[in-house]
Amino acid sequence: MQVEKTKNGAAGAFVFQAVVEKCEGCERIKEDNGLRHCTSYAEPEAKWALGVCNFATHVKASVDKQGKVKINPLKASKRAARGR
Repeated sequence: MQVEKTKNGAAGAFVFQAVVEKCEGCERIKEDNGLRHCTSYAEPEAKWALGVCNFATHVKASVDKQGKVKINPLKASKRAARGR
């Protein structure tokens, strides 16, 4: 789907903000007319405010002290119920 943008980066009701330093290396960054923005989220800085951006392709899942990847407790209980 091609979205028509104005000169200031607006696309319909969204205004795409410039990517932040933490976004460097992400595969979702697109450059149009010299402006770099995220193709998944209009305001990248807000996604990094509480920790890691969930759209980031360059960041690995965090590992706890035992060396296991942290998993959502709700997902873990569902997996245990299915026998996985």
